[in-house]
Amino acid sequence: MGIISSSIARKVAMALSALFLIFFLLTHVTINLLSVFSEDVFNVASHFMGTNPLIQFVMQPILIFGVVFHFVLGFVLELKNRKAVGIKYAKNNGAANSTWMSRNMIYSGLVILAFIVLHFIDFWFPELNTKYVLGDMSGMHDGEFRYYHELVEKFHSPYRVGAYVIAFVLLALHLLHGFQSAFQSMGMNNKYTKCVKNFGKGYAILIPSLFIFIALFHHFNH
Repeated sequence: MGIISSSIARKVAMALSALFLIFFLLTHVTINLLSVFSEDVFNVASHFMGTNPLIQFVMQPILIFGVVFHFVLGFVLELKNRKAVGIKYAKNNGAANSTWMSRNMIYSGLVILAFIVLHFIDFWFPELNTKYVLGDMSGMHDGEFRYYHELVEKFHSPYRVGAYVIAFVLLALHLLHGFQSAFQSMGMNNKYTKCVKNFGKGYAILIPSLFIFIALFHHFNH
């Protein structure tokens, strides 16, 4: 049966896309964290990510598809769950056997999606415009395109930084439920549940906290 018609297939597909995005977040925060320690190293790493054909024309489209797929499928699952229950969660006594976050994943997801759009507008779209619309690749190869200065400039506005902080707090809450849920959907053996849960909590707190730290660091050191 296809993804749309099979509930098990939908949950597994959702889990796989979540695990893919979890790995991406780890890679993304690692590169961004370099900006705190060395402008030159961050520029070199960003330059590699921004010009490597494998990343640009293979991994980047896969990432975009993964993001869209994860959110679209998440909304599909939410709508089907609500239809199956027959009433809204607000009228359901869900607090008796589930967390607030698990009952409101769709709302945190919507805020995170809005943040991703803002993030793309801030960083991804300007780079695409430089490389493919203006056709000016010189700065990409001779170092004139300074990723570090672009990053720091975006964190000058306290309103934008505030939006980033709120988004990453919601991301942490989203991950606290989503990390464990993804592994459960993949059929993780019960004897590993506690280990996965603890690791998931650590990841859900650490990764968003590092993103927040990076934003605040560049804001106050602008």
